[in-house]
Amino acid sequence: MNSLMTNIRAKHCFAAILFVVIALASAAIAQSSPSQSPNATAEHIFKNIKVLKDIPANQLIPSMQFISASLGVECGFCHVENHFDQDDKKPKQVARKMMLMMTAINQNNFDGHRQVTCNTCHRGARVPEGIPAIAEGPFVPKLRDTGEESLANLPSATQLLDKYVGALGGEKALLRISTLSEKGTANFMGREFAIDIYDKAPDKRASFMHLPNGDSATVFNGQQGWTGFPHQPPRDMPVSELEGARIDADLQFALHIQQMFPNLRPARPENLAGQQTYQLVSENAGQPQIRLYFDQQTGLLLRMVRYGDSPLGLNPVRVDYADYSAVDGVQVPHRWTVARPSGQFSVQVTDVKQNVDIEDAKFSKPAAPQQGESSQ
Repeated sequence: MNSLMTNIRAKHCFAAILFVVIALASAAIAQSSPSQSPNATAEHIFKNIKVLKDIPANQLIPSMQFISASLGVECGFCHVENHFDQDDKKPKQVARKMMLMMTAINQNNFDGHRQVTCNTCHRGARVPEGIPAIAEGPFVPKLRDTGEESLANLPSATQLLDKYVGALGGEKALLRISTLSEKGTANFMGREFAIDIYDKAPDKRASFMHLPNGDSATVFNGQQGWTGFPHQPPRDMPVSELEGARIDADLQFALHIQQMFPNLRPARPENLAGQQTYQLVSENAGQPQIRLYFDQQTGLLLRMVRYGDSPLGLNPVRVDYADYSAVDGVQVPHRWTVARPSGQFSVQVTDVKQNVDIEDAKFSKPAAPQQGESSQ
């Protein structure tokens, strides 16, 4: 089994819990639209959109997540609870002005490229800090990722990825995997929930977190993804998350990394909790796509940082992997921790089975409630 793919499942487990908030928010502000066009813009689906009118409708929530993370606030800082379209709160008016200001800065100074974002100034604070912070220790200059003499003798991307595949158990062992079934517990905000995760080649994946009032689900069927929460209709996964879902569903992702990210290059090695790592980075048009951290001794993946795009900026997700042990000759991480700007989430796997029968029904999108049928 591809350990990288196994690890990343945490991203979608976290998304299943995060969906609790997103579902309530989007349900409150979205207009009734049983069959949304994939090309629908935000102003046609949501009420009272003033600035982000022309972005795809499914990119509005990722944009709001980016604002929330950049300012360190919840939805209620700008919006009236359950009345997201109302303009009663002053911060909402200010946010609109700030988005226009950000757009103008980038247009007038950076040829329209998104160089300045909300986070450029706010850095997780409601009010930007205009005074430099006083250092708490001696100044240590940071090495740049490129152009430094210390990077010259680092292993190449191909060398690191080959060592990673070998550390997992080898290409043949990875190619033998057709399905994967995992059971364990998910820990979020101090509470534990049972979780089941299913993968089926070539590109299907589903996770089900068992909450007291029903299952929270995150599913990718090879072409589209969705999330579901008890007693709520399924909601399509934002475009910015589909690439991650596609990676998660690839049982041989470790063999496909270089194909998916052909511009991977070595970057400055880092120490992760006492473990020395080699780092590979991939960028597209100057924006980071992915960062991979491999243990210098074992070659196993210890951390992945992914970036989901939104019209306002990049939403980062970090996944740390631990407790590797062999399952049918393949090294599998039995614990992973997902960190987003909004918090952390961990999964502890207690049972892993490969090449077992998994019915296709697990990857089928449930029907939305009929018109007039309550979804509460």
